[in-house]
Amino acid sequence: MLPEVLAWSGSRSSSASDWPLSTVLAAKGATTISVVLPARNERETVGEIVAAIRRDLPGLVDELVVIDSRSTDDTAAVASRAGARVIAQDEILPDLKPLDGKGEALWKSLAVTTGDLLVFIDSDLREFETSFVTGLLGPLLADPTVAYVKGCYDRPFGAEQTGGGRVTELVARPLINLHWPELAGFVQPLSGEYAGRRTALERVPFVTGYGVELGLLIDLLDLCGLDALAQVDLGRRVHSHQSTEALGGMAAQIMQTAWSRLTGVPLGRSQLRLTQFRRSASGHEPVEHDVSVAQRPPMASVLS
Repeated sequence: MLPEVLAWSGSRSSSASDWPLSTVLAAKGATTISVVLPARNERETVGEIVAAIRRDLPGLVDELVVIDSRSTDDTAAVASRAGARVIAQDEILPDLKPLDGKGEALWKSLAVTTGDLLVFIDSDLREFETSFVTGLLGPLLADPTVAYVKGCYDRPFGAEQTGGGRVTELVARPLINLHWPELAGFVQPLSGEYAGRRTALERVPFVTGYGVELGLLIDLLDLCGLDALAQVDLGRRVHSHQSTEALGGMAAQIMQTAWSRLTGVPLGRSQLRLTQFRRSASGHEPVEHDVSVAQRPPMASVLS
């Protein structure tokens, strides 16, 4: 790594255990905090996450919102019963043409929340601990020069305790080391758990698909500089794993996001299809998937 990245890692990396609830509450003051969970068909896990935050962090979290991203199960009802405010993705900013993807839900959450700080937590986590929230908030509350905090963790996969994150290791990390070496110190650049200041998040675009995490990291580096970014070790993250075929689609969206940042070509101008293969009785048959992504402009430009 670059010497400046090594220095950054030493000063801007911490552990969730460094930020117990008592410390974070003492630093909160008048700062308001919103926790956002994007959810699509996550009835098995979203209720437990919401209930844990409501139970353990009542004096810390001012607003707990689930953005329901067109679930076809009862995710919305489960989250509501557990105590979250649930808002359907397509009901936010209804005058805009609705778009697809996780990034769309995250971007729209900026329009319906009010917290000075926002914490984003994936809703498919198992064995969730509220130290995820306190850990991500710690650096932001302790230091006003920190604008954005990424979570890092071990990701079990089968019998391997660190075997998860296949798209990170095969796609995102090589791209970052090649083109954005200042970001090479991030252990989990694609992590779905992160927090930031509204003043920063409203000034950057959001990729609507799975490239949202990489896009935010690159754009916030450009906006704020490396020293305004931090990472916190959250321990262990357990969630359901997607098929290799599904990961191929994610990888395609992440590569599009990187390409747009490298070339300046806006996302969403053309449709991209990914051809994959499945074996059938007659041999290998091509299967095409639409993996194109779009991008929302900075929320500040929409709400102004």
